[in-house]
Amino acid sequence: MAYSELQRLSDVEFKRLCGVNRSTFAEMVEVLEPHLNRQGRRGGQAKLSVEEQLLVALEYWREYRTQFHIGVSWGLHETTVGRIVPKVEDLLVKCGKFRLPSQRQLYQPGWEWKVMVVDVGEIAIERPKKNRNATITASISVTRSKRNY
Repeated sequence: MAYSELQRLSDVEFKRLCGVNRSTFAEMVEVLEPHLNRQGRRGGQAKLSVEEQLLVALEYWREYRTQFHIGVSWGLHETTVGRIVPKVEDLLVKCGKFRLPSQRQLYQPGWEWKVMVVDVGEIAIERPKKNRNATITASISVTRSKRNY
């Protein structure tokens, strides 16, 4: 789905699809723009815009689809998807804005933990009946193998 088609989605639908808010998405595009925008530069031009390259990476991270499937849906080869995702990831990590807190930061005082407890029930599973013939055959083959030694 092209970025231009996402403009008609509401903010909630956009977050459901991409996994990030529109404002976060815009910040990510600002970080990626100088590095991924190839307009006016020598060499091959990118088939996808910066926004679409970011969407490819977000789709890969969010949906855990294979690079082949993402490539088919975007009209790219899977190796191209394999180049886009690490490039976007490296640029976002290097900028430092989008890092998750480290374990040390999480365990420092001042963090408020919120825990959700889910009560689940157990359901009995019907197991298939054991086949008497299969049991007898297995025990005969075991005793035969013991006798050969």
